[in-house]
Amino acid sequence: MNHINIWTEKYRPVTFDEMVGQQEILKRVRSLVQAMNIPHLMFAGPAGTGKSTLALIIVKELFKEKWKENYLELNASDERGIDVVRQKVKDFARTKAIENIPFKVIFLDEADALTKEAQQALRRTMENYSNTCRFIMSCNYSSRIIDPIQSRCVVFRFKLLEKKDIKKRIEVIAENENLNITEKAYDAVYESSEGDCRKAINLMQATAAISPDITEDMILMVSSAAKPADMKIVLDYALAGDFLGARDKLLDTMLKESVSGTEIIKGIQKEIWNLEIEPSIKVRLTEKTGEAEFRMIEGSDEFVQLQALLASFVLAGKGES
Repeated sequence: MNHINIWTEKYRPVTFDEMVGQQEILKRVRSLVQAMNIPHLMFAGPAGTGKSTLALIIVKELFKEKWKENYLELNASDERGIDVVRQKVKDFARTKAIENIPFKVIFLDEADALTKEAQQALRRTMENYSNTCRFIMSCNYSSRIIDPIQSRCVVFRFKLLEKKDIKKRIEVIAENENLNITEKAYDAVYESSEGDCRKAINLMQATAAISPDITEDMILMVSSAAKPADMKIVLDYALAGDFLGARDKLLDTMLKESVSGTEIIKGIQKEIWNLEIEPSIKVRLTEKTGEAEFRMIEGSDEFVQLQALLASFVLAGKGES
């Protein structure tokens, strides 16, 4: 088994047919590429859903073997100032393509990290060099891109991948790397990745380094996620009014399994909706977990916040607010 290559690069799709999910987007983009002409494009959506991969596929389909000469990729989170737009982008955009296609392609990854000044300069560049260059921009939050740029682009909104899509890519990797994966392990990979294909593949590679026989427990151990069974016990204790039992089980999980407070919160949030309690109580418990997570992110002590959360669950179980 080869563990030297990073699997997210080794198994990156190279054709439209290899991509999973985003079927409606793929259909529309493929038709643009087949017409040998594309407008400026904006790919918006969560990480690990195929935005950068699709940009690369577009360029390779357009330019074939000459794609490297006609393609410039910049990560806007590293090179985000106005000088980058004025120099690198403008210098590349003003020259003609070395191929039958009359334009080059510039891919701006994480374009929402560009400063407002850089975005204003980019707006004029997109306008002035539209005959010789097309822009593809990817971002997590399109709202951080100024309206004049958005109006110059066709916007495609990517969504998190479904379980069947993640499983399809994992099955390809498992076959090539001779891995044996249980059905529950597939579910654990999806739950841990939360629809992020890159995260799922990295998790698979880390787990495969331990053993080619991959189980649910191995995935949970590598991902440092809380086990659903443990979270259910914590919730059962709390809702039954046993604060000390819930606290001891929670502390045991955090120390023995090395699970962080934020991962505990995520595990509790998922398990709440599997409880056989009134929907109104589920809503109240979810609200409490959100408050605890916010305080943790702001820097509060994890275990203190989790104890406070359990105390509120005990009160909720007794019908108190």
